[in-house]
Amino acid sequence: MGSLRLGVGKTIYVVTHPEATHHCEGLVGGWYDSDLTARGLAQTMSIAQWMRAQIPAGVTAEVFSSDLLRARRTADQIGHAIGSAVMLDRDLREKSYGIAEGRPQHWLDERFIPPPADGDRLNHDEGIPGAETKGKFAARVYSAMRSITARPAEHQIIVTHGFALTFVIAAWIHMPPESLGYANFRSNPGSITTLRQDDYFHNRQVSALADTRHLEPATS
Repeated sequence: MGSLRLGVGKTIYVVTHPEATHHCEGLVGGWYDSDLTARGLAQTMSIAQWMRAQIPAGVTAEVFSSDLLRARRTADQIGHAIGSAVMLDRDLREKSYGIAEGRPQHWLDERFIPPPADGDRLNHDEGIPGAETKGKFAARVYSAMRSITARPAEHQIIVTHGFALTFVIAAWIHMPPESLGYANFRSNPGSITTLRQDDYFHNRQVSALADTRHLEPATS
């Protein structure tokens, strides 16, 4: 038998938007449409430069983004750097915190009901009117990922939010939705997670999780 040759496959880079105003002001994010800070805007340049170096010459990478301003600004910088249009998808938004969005974080903390150690964690009511359950949040991110991964592009970039990253990864590795009650992948603002699939075995890897080394020049 000859040597095994792996195909080109698919690579997805998942970017969590960098520093936003709600981070610095101690406000609840979610669907609150905060903007990037000056530092966050500088970080988008580092992200875009790193991304441009990853995409092979002559290849057009697809860029998808949450439609919230802080993600959209990040995606626009990436799209400009690699010469790609940005496709917005509200299903890539952060978890909705209902009436808590835009309020001081301590307001949410004082009212938040944490999920039980056991039982139905996906449909747990956190005590905040209008907030999404973890199950509903996961379902829409999974929906976005089904649409994105079904496309034939070999290189894709997804710009989203810190909590949403967990479900992007879980969808990528085909974690059953009913198993998501305890799932959590931590990240920092401006991180990049690299997902790969080969076209021989069709195995899916998390090649790099929430890497922030590309931000060092912008934050030194």
